[in-house]
Amino acid sequence: MNTQAELSPSESPTGSLSVSRLFVYYGDKRAMGPVNMTIPGKRVTALIGPSGCGKSTFLRSLNRMNEMIIGCRVEGEVKLDDEPIYGPGVDAVAVRRRIGMVFQKSNPFPKSIYDNVAYGLRIGGLTDRGELTGKVEHALKQSALWEEVKDRLHESALGLSGGQQQRLCIARALAVEPDVLLMDEPASALDPIATAHIEELIHELAHDYTVVIVTHNMQQAARVSHHTAFFYMGDLIEFDRTQVIFTKPNQSKTEDYITGRFG
Repeated sequence: MNTQAELSPSESPTGSLSVSRLFVYYGDKRAMGPVNMTIPGKRVTALIGPSGCGKSTFLRSLNRMNEMIIGCRVEGEVKLDDEPIYGPGVDAVAVRRRIGMVFQKSNPFPKSIYDNVAYGLRIGGLTDRGELTGKVEHALKQSALWEEVKDRLHESALGLSGGQQQRLCIARALAVEPDVLLMDEPASALDPIATAHIEELIHELAHDYTVVIVTHNMQQAARVSHHTAFFYMGDLIEFDRTQVIFTKPNQSKTEDYITGRFG
């Protein structure tokens, strides 16, 4: 199976993730693995496949979120810029600061817009009001939300539309300046206009961040990603440049899924 896209040296800048012999188990049941792949830095990688195939499980393994699930066990190795994220002495909280996550359902805190974005910064010990404000503004600009909320920063975030709330969650993740942004179906609950905003934002973010996105929408994967990984029944079937996956896949199972024969 072709599970390694060939990358030139210029395609592995800061923020690349190297995954080796990665397995995830729930109790005694294998949920996913083995997975071997290199996710290039400052590119968008899409994870596709039918429901229950291991996409979100794999995504959560990239910033140790699976550790929060009782009975879950992870084996293998994940490295961010050649530094292991699992192992003795590796701080999971520090890993999650470098590898942020945005979930399928927007989850703003019942706080002001400003306090939502500032939350992670304050947890990290930043108290200077001027510096906080500057970082909040920068994150909101990066998430393409600043112009819409700059005059209402101290209003409740719960008053924002669904699409705005999702971009706020992206701003909250970006505020702590991660290297990688994981996105688990970030537009699945949004209308087409809000989805287009998120897709445009993903494209822009890839200039500065490594983005890994789970999506059930194959058209979306084709539009926003540079590389695509196809998962099926817990296995990584194929990983390559998105153009290859969607036009000339190496595995018949990938072609069957892409063409709608199953899934």
